[in-house]
Amino acid sequence: MTTGDLDRIAEEFILSHTGAKPAFKGYRGFPATLCTSVNEECVHGIPGPRKLCDGDIVSLDCGVIFDDLYTDACVTVAVGPIPPDVQKFLDVTSEALEQACAVVRKGAHVGDISETVQKYVEKRGYSVVKELTGHGLGRTLHQFPDVPNHGKRGTGPVFPLHTIIAIEPIIAMGAPEIRQEKDGWTLTMADKSLAAHFEHTVLITEDGCDILA
Repeated sequence: MTTGDLDRIAEEFILSHTGAKPAFKGYRGFPATLCTSVNEECVHGIPGPRKLCDGDIVSLDCGVIFDDLYTDACVTVAVGPIPPDVQKFLDVTSEALEQACAVVRKGAHVGDISETVQKYVEKRGYSVVKELTGHGLGRTLHQFPDVPNHGKRGTGPVFPLHTIIAIEPIIAMGAPEIRQEKDGWTLTMADKSLAAHFEHTVLITEDGCDILA
């Protein structure tokens, strides 16, 4: 299967639901429905003819517009069997997202999420990609506030009730530095280490959050 195959399947699925449409396709010129980032690619990989192989990991980042509301979500999955250390890396990144969601509620600070993610992954030997952040959502795909994966608890903007945000740990197995590829979109780990990306769209409630996507 190619990353282009995955993109076609995702677009067909979204359009099969009345009123739903891809959020990424055409956004600032992005040409596809999915971002498919393989192995050392951390975000914004463009789907195409690349064939996936056993042992690859691929981040599937997808946005949907429904009732004029933008949502954004991502999961990193393995293609066939992967080494135990890579599975642990994926598990820790996914767990960091769940830990972050657990601290979100009305009146929480952006920094509460940031510190939670950073401490969780760094304690286990991985690196936060600091240039890339979560973000607010609503009538547009990216809006206030940015939600970094590094920072200090009790700092940054406070979340009002019913705020919608994307929380998205983007984590490197090696060093955190990134570089942009020639296609103008794909961001890759400079040291070619593996990258993982997990993301939820959440609605802030009185005592927690509801996961929308």
